[in-house]
Amino acid sequence: MTDRDLPVRVRASLQRARRWHPAELAFWLLALAAATLFPHQLLILNEIAILALFALSLDLILGFAGIVSLGHAAFLGTGAYAAGLFAKHVGSDPLLGLAVGMGVSGALGLVASPLVLKGSDLTRLMVTLGVALILHEAANSWSSLTGGADGLQGVAMGPVLGLFDFDIFGRTAYLYSLSVLFALFLVARRLVRSPFGLSLRAVRDNRLRASASGVPPARRLAAIYAIGGAYAGAAGALIAQTTQFVSLDVLEFHRSADLLLVLIIGGAGYLYGGLIGAVAFKFLQDWIAALTPQYWLFWIGLLLVLFVLGGREIIHGGVKALAARRPVPARGARP
Repeated sequence: MTDRDLPVRVRASLQRARRWHPAELAFWLLALAAATLFPHQLLILNEIAILALFALSLDLILGFAGIVSLGHAAFLGTGAYAAGLFAKHVGSDPLLGLAVGMGVSGALGLVASPLVLKGSDLTRLMVTLGVALILHEAANSWSSLTGGADGLQGVAMGPVLGLFDFDIFGRTAYLYSLSVLFALFLVARRLVRSPFGLSLRAVRDNRLRASASGVPPARRLAAIYAIGGAYAGAAGALIAQTTQFVSLDVLEFHRSADLLLVLIIGGAGYLYGGLIGAVAFKFLQDWIAALTPQYWLFWIGLLLVLFVLGGREIIHGGVKALAARRPVPARGARP
């Protein structure tokens, strides 16, 4: 389906939604300027950029397609190990390694999609968690390949584009991760503000009605699940490349749990929620850990509860305001 197949009103709405708001430009300019404004915080900024990309991947499948997941770390870990093994045994080009990580994770998402798309939301939660646990145990068992509990070592990365070497201060790592995040964000932004994105929201809101209007729900959900997996694989590849090490931690449950917290803080279903949530979550985590290293998890949990109880209406109001800019199909139009 292309824009030409849509009514004039819907096509005009899509074109309006694709225009850049000044606040969006300010957000990305500030992210770029952070490399100069915070020269001593580049390592944590790199972690934020990677977490934001990881959150973006879950937002695509949860916020726009309604697929709940407790095991999204499966794609993060797959991408990390794929990129790490590629760098160790094949080549040290970061962009090629990134493509490998995305490709392998995207293929995993496509293969796993029939399992995830069947049953209720509770079934999907358990299936996604089960896939992540299986991959974690496989990575732990195949220690000759993955390094097991000791982690995958000996990952050496070449310079980005043959020009920019990775340094211990994290400047190249942050700018590289930010560039990948921005490029993939552009693709995601175009994707969700297209006829394909409209059909995803139609399936999320009412699968039966979408099917009756000619949208193939299974194919749409399988496609976005694979795309979300590829995006998470890119985040995993960035972890492997910027740290030059891969551990079992990338497949741990807390990765998926933290990701849900990020989307709770920022909001799901409008792309920027994951990015804003990643910034807030990471700085909050770093600040509390510095104040109370032994009890930082307690304080994060408490603040999260208070935030959800007191900030729910604010979040929903912000999401609705942003959602007002989304394209809405004309009555009787096919998604």
